[in-house]
Amino acid sequence: MSQYDQGLTVMLTAEQIHRKVVELGQQITRDYAGKDLVCIGVLKGCFPFLADLVREIELPLRVDFLGVSSYGDRTKSSGVVRFTSDLSKPVEGLDVLIVEDIVDTGLTMRYLLSNLKTRGPRSLAICTLLHKPDRTMIEVELDYIGFTIPDRFVIGYGLDYAEIYRNLPFIGVLGS
Repeated sequence: MSQYDQGLTVMLTAEQIHRKVVELGQQITRDYAGKDLVCIGVLKGCFPFLADLVREIELPLRVDFLGVSSYGDRTKSSGVVRFTSDLSKPVEGLDVLIVEDIVDTGLTMRYLLSNLKTRGPRSLAICTLLHKPDRTMIEVELDYIGFTIPDRFVIGYGLDYAEIYRNLPFIGVLGS
């Protein structure tokens, strides 16, 4: 056990995550065959999931990133969403797949969808590794869901607490 593992309860193992990412990649490959796919990762938490997912999508695709923040160093969303970085290229006429680490309240995702729709994509869909429906304040359609989880603050595999724990290969609950 590493020093990071102390005080953590594993919710999803690295193997469980890997199997789900492969499954999602296969489904996305089928659904986007023949389309102009751009996967937009929502920073910072998406980076391990996005990297693993795009390697499982057997299609030509583009990758871009958006930076947004609604948490700061807290364990609950502030409800105020702000961009910390924008896309590097236009998405007009492209099939956009937003890749997110976790969707809970729906506030950030609604903000992203609203903003990206104004940029003229051919289609817009969402792939999230984790969905926390007990925290939903605003319903958004999630096209691809890895795991539905209970209302616990989770870390690892890109998810952080005050910018640490992103490097864990599993998803865990801190202080359980």
